Amino acid sequence: MQINGIHHVTAIAGPARRNLEFYGRVLGLRLVKKTVNFDDPGTYHLYYGDAAAAPGSILTFFPWEHAAQGRLGVGETQETVFRVPEGAIGYWAHRLVEHGVPHDVPVKRFGETVLAFRDPDGMRLSVVGVPGIEAEPAWAEGGIPVEHAIRGFHGVSLLVADAAPTGAILSDVFGFREIGREETLVRYRADGAPMGDVVDLRVAGGFLPARQGAGSVHHIAFRAADDAAQEEMVRKLAENHGIRTTEQRDRNYFRSVYFREPGHVLFEIATDVPGFAVDEPADSLGQALKLPPGLEAQRARIEAVLPALA
Repeated sequence: MQINGIHHVTAIAGPARRNLEFYGRVLGLRLVKKTVNFDDPGTYHLYYGDAAAAPGSILTFFPWEHAAQGRLGVGETQETVFRVPEGAIGYWAHRLVEHGVPHDVPVKRFGETVLAFRDPDGMRLSVVGVPGIEAEPAWAEGGIPVEHAIRGFHGVSLLVADAAPTGAILSDVFGFREIGREETLVRYRADGAPMGDVVDLRVAGGFLPARQGAGSVHHIAFRAADDAAQEEMVRKLAENHGIRTTEQRDRNYFRSVYFREPGHVLFEIATDVPGFAVDEPADSLGQALKLPPGLEAQRARIEAVLPALA
């Protein structure tokens, strides 16, 4: 059965140790995979998520020690949004103050309370209070009381010059539907997705284009149950929208294709299978450096150049 929604978000960061400190200790996310950038194996690829490393909870980073600062602009993700129980917003406001994290005052967006903040690289994040999710499982070993802990993604907001072409892709290919408009935002939701079910399109015609760098989201990945579901999405893109994807690429934990949607944001379609427990036990995810088979022979050299994380 196909479950739609966001699979993961991948961003660019500065120093890896600082990234782990913030996402693992300040936000309390689980480090679910410690591997390398397959195209640049001298750099980590760090994956954070929930206790089960479930699609819809996965935030990944390419951390470069000396990455230049990115610039937010049209054609990029403006904000990555986490879900927390509705009563946890006060806790998170206090925690951000306690850790000196730059943040805004809480605001209402589509009737939900949103607390926006930034990571050490300036990446735009927020937590949104969602009613009725208190009983959902949460990572209990991240230093955050379970009743306040993050429960995967709420969604993302994309900065685009025109919402309609991007919205057509979300609706036709990824199973989202428009559910509301508020000021410059158009909200789409994937019905039935347990998390990562919201994409907001923020219309910002006339803004400068994005420049990728530290603090930038590199791409957004949407869920496909398996190869057949992915192939159907690829077919719809080509036949209904005239968009061609890359060839399928094996990322060990999912299989991916990529394309630029009409608003110029880089989209990925990632399979739910095989998942993050394919090369290490589920109860010890993220503890060992995992390499794809083609890089295993270079392990000693790779480990020698990777920065220490502790």
